[in-house]
Amino acid sequence: MPLPTHLVPTLSRIGALMSLLAVTACGGGGGGDAPAPAPAPATPPAPSALDTELRGLITTNGLTGDARGSRVLPTVEAPLPQLGKLLFFSKALSGNRDTACASCHHPALGGADGLSLSIGTGAALPDVMGPGRRRADAQILVGRNANSFFNTGLFDQALFWDGRIESIGKEPGAGGSASGIRTPASAFGSADALAGPNLLAAQARFPITVAGEMRGDGLPGLSAAQVRDHVAARLGNYGSGAGALAPSDWLARFRTGFGQPTGTAEQLITFDNIMRAIAEFQRSATFVDTPWRRYVQGDLSAISDTAKRGALVFYKPVAQGGAACVQCHKGDFFTDEKFHALGFPQIGPGMDNGTRDDFGRERQSGNSAQRGAFRTPSLLNVELTAPFGHAGSYATLTQVVEHYILPQDTVNAFLSGRQWCALPQFADLGGCGGDAATVDSNTRAALARMEAIRLADPAGGMPLVNLALGSPEDTPRLVAFMHALTDPCLKTRSCIGKWIPAAQEAPDTLQLNAVDAQGRPL
Repeated sequence: MPLPTHLVPTLSRIGALMSLLAVTACGGGGGGDAPAPAPAPATPPAPSALDTELRGLITTNGLTGDARGSRVLPTVEAPLPQLGKLLFFSKALSGNRDTACASCHHPALGGADGLSLSIGTGAALPDVMGPGRRRADAQILVGRNANSFFNTGLFDQALFWDGRIESIGKEPGAGGSASGIRTPASAFGSADALAGPNLLAAQARFPITVAGEMRGDGLPGLSAAQVRDHVAARLGNYGSGAGALAPSDWLARFRTGFGQPTGTAEQLITFDNIMRAIAEFQRSATFVDTPWRRYVQGDLSAISDTAKRGALVFYKPVAQGGAACVQCHKGDFFTDEKFHALGFPQIGPGMDNGTRDDFGRERQSGNSAQRGAFRTPSLLNVELTAPFGHAGSYATLTQVVEHYILPQDTVNAFLSGRQWCALPQFADLGGCGGDAATVDSNTRAALARMEAIRLADPAGGMPLVNLALGSPEDTPRLVAFMHALTDPCLKTRSCIGKWIPAAQEAPDTLQLNAVDAQGRPL
């Protein structure tokens, strides 16, 4: 009769200890009897029928469990990511010196900010993050939910919800480094000559030029290029930035980060170097060692049976009772990096079209057929990144799954119950229901677009789930499966803390040492 699996590790350790005692008693192998043989490895459990069925789908979808593939990514301990970490947490990069990259993308909050819509510059308490972070004027200026910066080094095609940082060639495994990169500073489809070496370096150029994100009103009259140059000069205490900040240790940190011990501030503290260092820090924040990975690679006990059944629903086609989630959440990285209209509720200020709506990919491509389409997010570590959707309208993964299965019912419940008003960010502001008519109109328009697209193009739109073939347990099963996509490091402060600088690491007095609304350090 095979041993219970939970006893195998204990008995193996006992066997190893007995071997060690035998060696010690006989003089460490220098004479006398030979040491006792090591215990035979435990026989792995036989696959269940559930495992066998799931293994077939794993093979069909070509999964390895390893989202990194052959990429060479830096470790956070390397000098340049270490410099990038300090820059990522520095409020010195913002126009008003009140906002860091980490103000909207903090490792302790799943690499995002725990809010539906980000609060960048102008926060009443700049070091407060998560629920309770709000502007002093109670406005919300940023129209979209913050993407996690975790695993962004694995994207090859585009960054941001609308793909406004985009690889021209979209070469697999290259992260945008093999061809030109289009940015908001270049025409759609055309490369930006100043984009930098990869998608993440290109992305790092833009938040400090956006008023609601990091620029604020502190640098009036400057062009985007002048803002970048001035921020670098300010950090390096030279040129237009000389004397603008208190004395700091930044030059020494750049010398270490770039391995140039005699470099001057003018040589080293440039905006190109700032974006390179921040990009390397982000590339180091790769968290893909999930229970699902272990399962795919052969550890049948790595995930629960509930999660396994959720995986079957995730990967099975609709005709076989599945939800065909893999139609968009493909591969080991769980995204096709393409743009899809899903009809998620539209809340908040929207994106600059005067109607508090968000046209998504159409804002970049000019193609009206892409109105309301947003880039497919990766599902790795998704459980840590609530609220969900491009506007952060759904508070739980259960709501997200229900939207895919019963979008009309889920949206109707959202609107009739004014559920966005219960989200912590909006409940904190008060007076939320005053925009109910606008939320209703924009959301129903988005839902209608989604329905039209999926009826016209079932293979490219949101899957039409066959409820008759499904089960009421499918939603909790899918949620359990998505929980199996979380790297355990992200739930352990001693592990994730390597990506958060300690207060004593600060090169100046402007490091973000984030706290929650109760003042507890993140």
